[in-house]
Order: sequence, then structure tokens, then C-alpha cells
Amino acid sequence: MLRDLIASDVEAICEINKEALGYAFSSEETASQLARLSKDPHHFLLGYEDDASHELLGYVHAEDYECLYSNAGFNILALAVLPQMQGKGIGKALLQGLEQETEKRGYKFIRLNSADHRIGAHAFYEQVGYICDKLQKRFIKFI
Repeated sequence: MLRDLIASDVEAICEINKEALGYAFSSEETASQLARLSKDPHHFLLGYEDDASHELLGYVHAEDYECLYSNAGFNILALAVLPQMQGKGIGKALLQGLEQETEKRGYKFIRLNSADHRIGAHAFYEQVGYICDKLQKRFIKFI
């Protein structure tokens, strides 16, 4: 089930960040960032919780992307799912939740950057409708 990220998710977020993204960020710093960003309307934080165990299995974090040469959209800062839960539709569900928020805000696209070595992630983004429009592996989906 999709839901907002909450303060009690901090340990799970830290585990997801470490296992899925390779980032070791302390729980104290994560808690501080989550508290601050949850109140900022320019950030969107959505989690995927297992219906039975209520364990957080993944999340997406996007921010408003506004500039002088484009319509407004979302920029994904993180999309992460526990490695053992990948391939079960969780990432796709999180992106669908983000797409709904994108439409609600009247934004025109979702974009993200992905490192060259994340070949599996690139294939996933293309599978769900994103296109690579730059050599730097920036993906975009028009909505």
C-alpha cells in the first residue's frame, strides 16, 4: 500500500538507502531530513508498505523542478526498493503514485538522473515509459 513517509520509518529508510542505493546516512540525520522535508510542500515523499507486515519496502522522493526554460515538473531524488523485494511491482507502484501527484499539481513531466553503472535501473525506467534524453542518463516521462 502507498502512504506518506512518517517519522517511525527512519530505520527502514536507512536500511533501504544502504541496501538499495549504497548510502550510509545516519538515522539521526535521516530523521532530521525527513522531519524537515515532510513539511516542505516542494518535496513529495511516498512510501510502499507491506499490507501484512506493515514493513516499509521502498520509497520515492521527488522535488519540484522549476526553471526558466521549461514547464514545472518533478525531479526524482530517490527511488529505492529493498533488493529482495525488487521485481514485485513496488517501484512501479511508487512511480504511479508520483504520476498521480504530478497530474494533481498540474506538472507536465517527471525527470531523474541515474548513474551509468545502474544498467538494471535504466531498463526498469524504460520499461515503465521513461526515455533517456541525454548522455548523462537523464530519464523523463511526459504526463
